[in-house]
Amino acid sequence: VLKAFDYFPSWKEQQPMYKLDIGWPKIPEYFTGQTFCVAVDSFHGLVYVGQRGDNVPKVLVFSEEGYFLYSWNDTVEMPHGIFVLNTATGSSVWITDVGTGKYGHTVKQYSPSGKLLQVLGTPGNAGSSLIPLQFDQPAEIFVEESGDIYVVDGDGGMNNRLLKLSNDYKEIWLTGTNGTGIGQFKIPHSVTLDAFGRVWVADRDNKRIQVFDKVTGEWLGSWSSCFSEDGPYSVRFTANYKYLIVAQLNLNRLAILAAPPVGSIGDCVIVNTVQLADESKPHLVDVDMKSGAVYVAEIGAQQVQKYIPI
Repeated sequence: VLKAFDYFPSWKEQQPMYKLDIGWPKIPEYFTGQTFCVAVDSFHGLVYVGQRGDNVPKVLVFSEEGYFLYSWNDTVEMPHGIFVLNTATGSSVWITDVGTGKYGHTVKQYSPSGKLLQVLGTPGNAGSSLIPLQFDQPAEIFVEESGDIYVVDGDGGMNNRLLKLSNDYKEIWLTGTNGTGIGQFKIPHSVTLDAFGRVWVADRDNKRIQVFDKVTGEWLGSWSSCFSEDGPYSVRFTANYKYLIVAQLNLNRLAILAAPPVGSIGDCVIVNTVQLADESKPHLVDVDMKSGAVYVAEIGAQQVQKYIPI
């Protein structure tokens, strides 16, 4: 007689890799809008949250222990992506703003306290793909310690492209148009780098991740088989670069994928998942590169949750 598990070779439950930190934040009531994005400053133990809504602070700052520290609001209209850069000279916070008012369609750099330092793009003007620094709903930014900047533009606007800028904001390379072909995008939504000089882009509405060479912009490969049910919304590597964490908003889950070694991109393998509550809608995530903790900005639940490695 065939036993039941002969039909179900995966009957064994996967061992979870993360557990929810139920004590983070200490007071969730500070979340008063839709929490779209989160960025970790692991050097200083800070967590930045971007939220949207009328008469709500657009940026909240917490300690990694979960204590609310302060908020700021100036010149941020509709935050979409957020990133913290640490260098020898200090730290700064980069925000992509997809608003349609006088501050929108820009990528902005702030001091940790919210002082505006730099604006890329033309505030209030949606761009065309013909001009590198003219954005249309820029979705996310990743900045290297060297100051080189990677922008995915945009979140449903005219542009569907990946742009690399130098630390003095000149175009190094630009790739992507609207479409389903190799190197084309339909809502490039998130961008990150691995330890081997590769740029990973969540090509959301094409339901795939595309990979590029950071030096040349050359296309290196793509992953699609893991995303037939729902496209990738966010891409971030774990602290050891062994895994790629991908948010899937409509499945309310994080998929944890094995990162490929140097060389072939191959195809994707989901090694673990973190199932979130129904309707939580994880939008963008970030990883603390010291502790390994994963922070998830959930626009359905209107909160950021912290998951810690087991």
